[in-house]
Amino acid sequence: MIKKRLVKTFFLILSILTIFFIIYSKFFKKVETSKIDLKPSEELEYKSNIIKDINYTTKDVDGNEYIIKADEAEIDYSNSNILFLTNVRARIKIKNSENIVITSNFGKYNTENFDTIFSKNVIIKYLENKISSEYLDFSLERSSMIISREVILSNFENILKADVIEIDIKTKDTKIFMYENQEKVNIQSIN
Repeated sequence: MIKKRLVKTFFLILSILTIFFIIYSKFFKKVETSKIDLKPSEELEYKSNIIKDINYTTKDVDGNEYIIKADEAEIDYSNSNILFLTNVRARIKIKNSENIVITSNFGKYNTENFDTIFSKNVIIKYLENKISSEYLDFSLERSSMIISREVILSNFENILKADVIEIDIKTKDTKIFMYENQEKVNIQSIN
């Protein structure tokens, strides 16, 4: 709770400083445009706000807990509620059920509604099941996980390949399908 309050305070101070800098540079600082000469081959330097070792925890109204950690987070300049994450690890502690563990190379996290998009080398572990893919859209608001792009679900008995797996987090209803109607979900038995 204290960490969350500190992070919010940090973002508030950072936002105020950013607004002050923009107002100052736009209205008070005079730049002679005749002296600025950018060649097309030169790139403007991109500056960003980076936070190391980030950790967010939240609970929904049903008592489910969502914990997300990342090695690094970059604040989106156009929307300060959006963080771009690197080396992401998440744990979903569902009440009266087993935990879901998610890892990925990258993520896009919304601090307002806690929705997260995981991308590149996404791995989801639940009970004895492991799902690997390249994209996962996780939403607490919708109570859903939409897993897509090179989806492979494996457990002790089967290997399943599909285009999309949709899971309702509350009911655990699952839809597995292909984008093309003529294509079939591929299931191989390990035994």
